[in-house]
Amino acid sequence: DTLGPFSTSVLLVLSVYSTLSAPVNVTIRELEANTAIVTWEILEGDPVIGFAVTQQKKDVRMLRYIQEVNTTTRSCALWDLEEDTEYIVHVQSISMGGSSPPSDPVSFRTPRKSEKMASTGPDEVNREEMEQAVQLRVGELIIIVVVLVMWAGVILLFCRQYDIIKDNEPNNNKDKAKTSSECSTPEHPQGGLLRSNV
Repeated sequence: DTLGPFSTSVLLVLSVYSTLSAPVNVTIRELEANTAIVTWEILEGDPVIGFAVTQQKKDVRMLRYIQEVNTTTRSCALWDLEEDTEYIVHVQSISMGGSSPPSDPVSFRTPRKSEKMASTGPDEVNREEMEQAVQLRVGELIIIVVVLVMWAGVILLFCRQYDIIKDNEPNNNKDKAKTSSECSTPEHPQGGLLRSNV
């Protein structure tokens, strides 16, 4: 009672920390010159609904705070990192009652771009290029086949419509030729001998 209204808040915060454990096995994966992925695990039974990651350069006071809720993911992408720089990362679990204590700090250093390029052997680069080329060729083949099938459909539709038009056209010309030839003579093409002007 000597703390007044703050004693309840302190006890509430302490109870949240005591029920939610800090993430464990925090590791850095897929480390590149400008990006990395942080992964972690949580203890079974913790009512976790999200996470918070703090990222900080080793000798700088500024930090980046990334928070996501309504997710069950156990990883977070770090971006816009500087090459050849040391960083420190902490992860906290988030529940409906608040956040866990931060995890143990994890330090890592981003490589230089030139180091990353040198570490990938020529076989790896060629294999990746070949896989991309094969994927591109498969995609191109699919597009070509679809376009050819569509053109074949258009040509078949045109031929069908042309046959219908062609079949209808000669009948009309024969009927017109028959009626005009019955009523006309070479001297009177509009008909004259068989017609009476009565």
